[in-house]
Amino acid sequence: MSMIDIRPLTASPRTRAMLSEILIEVVANGGSVSFMHPLAPEAADAFWDGALAAATRDERVILGAWDGEVLAGTVTLLLACPPNQPHRAEIAKLMTRPSRRGRGVAGALMRAAEALAVERGRTLLVLDTAVDGGASGLYEGLGFTLAGEIPDYALKPHGGLTGTRIYWKRIGLELNISCSSETCRSS
Repeated sequence: MSMIDIRPLTASPRTRAMLSEILIEVVANGGSVSFMHPLAPEAADAFWDGALAAATRDERVILGAWDGEVLAGTVTLLLACPPNQPHRAEIAKLMTRPSRRGRGVAGALMRAAEALAVERGRTLLVLDTAVDGGASGLYEGLGFTLAGEIPDYALKPHGGLTGTRIYWKRIGLELNISCSSETCRSS
């Protein structure tokens, strides 16, 4: 595999088109990422248009993993939490192109998202993944702890119900944390 370059994505028609391609491919291959198959290109584009707009408002960061000129994968770090949770961030929409799976793209994206969360002063990451075909092994290998499982949580892209597993991970080195309504500080 060539060197993967991970960087935040910004809104552009080319970026939206590549993100939409990944989303459509992942859903078609059974990925449980909130959409049903077949996913219309217009629906995928509308989702990414809104997500990228939220990124420009600093409510989230959308990371892309580039393999040369190909966007091989993406993950979103959700930063807009309620006022009593400024120390927390959520991982969402971890997706790797089916043709690029098994090459370390998802792990690299997760490590980059965690590092970015630490840079942003976050001390707790949460995420959920489908029971059927989800990425539990990846998350557990990266040190996430299973909080629990909710049965029949969502429809799988091709129909039928699947549960979800909820994970958490403490991040950053500092343990003494004080938070105000605007920021968290370690001591």
